Amino acid sequence: MSVPGNDERLRRYWDEHARSYDRQMRFFERTLFGESRSWVCSRATGEVLEVAIGTGLNLPLYPPGVRLTGIEWSPQMLALARRRADELGLVADLREGDAQALPFPDASFDSVVCTLGLCAIPDEQRAIAEMSRVLKPGGRLLLLDHVPSTVWPLRALQWLIELLTVPLGGEHLLRRPLQGVQGVGLEVEQHDRFKLGVVERLAVRKPVPGIADA
Repeated sequence: MSVPGNDERLRRYWDEHARSYDRQMRFFERTLFGESRSWVCSRATGEVLEVAIGTGLNLPLYPPGVRLTGIEWSPQMLALARRRADELGLVADLREGDAQALPFPDASFDSVVCTLGLCAIPDEQRAIAEMSRVLKPGGRLLLLDHVPSTVWPLRALQWLIELLTVPLGGEHLLRRPLQGVQGVGLEVEQHDRFKLGVVERLAVRKPVPGIADA
């Protein structure tokens, strides 16, 4: 369960780091994530919600024809995402919002995307439940994040790093989104894990009531 006062502290942290975020991410994009953002965004269709859109690094990667809505709880990061959308000539509804309490009705979106966001959302289980809620039946949730390594010495190092990153910026290295999506009854379509198990990509679907598995 998240603590509201702590949430505000973390919001200020990400506001302060907004302008340096893209520069910091370049190293990790090259060494860890590779084409994973494209892997995720290329699978989005129809009405798309991106949760924790950050500075908008995914904006140029969506297929033509999607109708994009994005939420971000850091006003400074959101401002950079809006600027990026303008520079790309994209029409997108980018607004401030909390992943733990999405401001949309049930079954609003065909696809929900979250890349490298669940690691830093205070209550990631509540966020996953919210993403599932706003998905239409048959809709797809697409996730990318860093997770505990399958190699125990590296996993131990991640645990040590968390002793710094969690208190500082609320960033967790040992969460497993796969367990979260299975916990709310979403069905796994595709699951990739690589780079010594540190990177995980997921494409999962919301079941359609009354339709049995083929």
